[in-house]
Amino acid sequence: MGILHNLLFFIIAIAILVSIHEFGHYWAARKLGVRVLRFSIGFGRSLYTWTRKVDGKTIEYVIAAIPLGGYVKMLDEREAEVAEEDKPYAFNTQPLLSRTIIVAAGPVFNLVLAVILYWFVFLSGLTVERALLGTPPENSIAALSGFENQDEILKVGDDTVVSWSDFNLIVLDQGLDGGTLDVQVKSVDGLIKNRLVDLTGTQLLEHESDVMADLGFNHWRPEFPAVIGGVIKDGPAEQAGLKKGDRLLTLDDATINHWSELVDRVEIGQGVPINFVVLRDGQEKTIVVIPGSKEKNGESKGFIGAYQEIPQEFKDKLFVDIEYDVFSAVPAAIVKTWDMSKLTVRVIWKMIVGEASLSNISGPVTIAKYAGVTADIGLSTFIGFLAIISVSLGVLNLFPIPMLDGGHLFYYLIEAIKGSPVSEAFELRAQQVGIVILAALMIIAFYNDFQRFM
Repeated sequence: MGILHNLLFFIIAIAILVSIHEFGHYWAARKLGVRVLRFSIGFGRSLYTWTRKVDGKTIEYVIAAIPLGGYVKMLDEREAEVAEEDKPYAFNTQPLLSRTIIVAAGPVFNLVLAVILYWFVFLSGLTVERALLGTPPENSIAALSGFENQDEILKVGDDTVVSWSDFNLIVLDQGLDGGTLDVQVKSVDGLIKNRLVDLTGTQLLEHESDVMADLGFNHWRPEFPAVIGGVIKDGPAEQAGLKKGDRLLTLDDATINHWSELVDRVEIGQGVPINFVVLRDGQEKTIVVIPGSKEKNGESKGFIGAYQEIPQEFKDKLFVDIEYDVFSAVPAAIVKTWDMSKLTVRVIWKMIVGEASLSNISGPVTIAKYAGVTADIGLSTFIGFLAIISVSLGVLNLFPIPMLDGGHLFYYLIEAIKGSPVSEAFELRAQQVGIVILAALMIIAFYNDFQRFM
């Protein structure tokens, strides 16, 4: 059921992103007077086809069997013979600027979609985890930099930090090139201090791992009693009969005092029945739970699908609510899209020059998994996931790789410089190179997925 669930939301996500991307090409072509012959979402055999007349000409709309892309077919002399009276409407006869706009419109529409999606997320309101640090491991970079338990991160360089997620992204962005990070914190005694993080010689994406954990930064988690705050629908805990408010007494006869002890025991017990003794309504009950399995920091860990009860005073310290109105959410969404686009470009470039591991590339299996996970968490989280993938799709398509939009834009740059289109022979050879590059990327992506989940 989990695989089908993930697959469903993967198809929904890809369908939305591909539709918007191809609609960008379609819309620009129509506005600039190029005749569109077919608009297809997906490749391969047609599942559903319909047509409609536009300016007296028929456009075919297709939903195809393989939902991993799409295309817009336009009138073009390079693909088929075009009648003399139709040549003004062919793509290849258009001015260079028009062709550039049509090709660039797909990635641009993905970036615009990301802005809209982030706007919706911000408008919905955010409850985020404060950037509070736990005690760093001995001799870690964080420990050597002087960070202490319950330091609250306020700024990294000139960038303000509001949440733990902000801190992660800003450290990755500013630390990709090494050097020194100036981190401003508020210590547990309320004093504002600056700590310098020396990343000289450190490559943050040298291998696939939790970057923050590698540096010694971990999120502060106070010790709470082992009381069930809630269970996830259809998770192992709910299926076994655990309920909100159950206070855990023992696991397989071992006394449990804190939630962290429960987590540690469950994570090493995947697939093996565990005897829970809980206190419910003043009575002890024994419940057998079989932990499931999920990936955590690249490793398979046990989980039961239950979360802890957090007292209100700790909620106020751990979380902060961020609210935007209709207008203030717009610049916030634009800035977020811009920041994510810049970070995506830098990470891809680091991979190209060999300063970041190719194991960081994710394939369709990983994307499908996170589509399902974010959909389970809630609509706003799923929309935020769509925004991230939309940014990635937009940015990747602008890279000058033959077969992608960026490859065609690169041809047009050459044409602008030398005053004539690139030769068909050059374009054919470039396409062959592009096919090899894309095939290699797909092999790497599938291999990484296999390593993660198999």
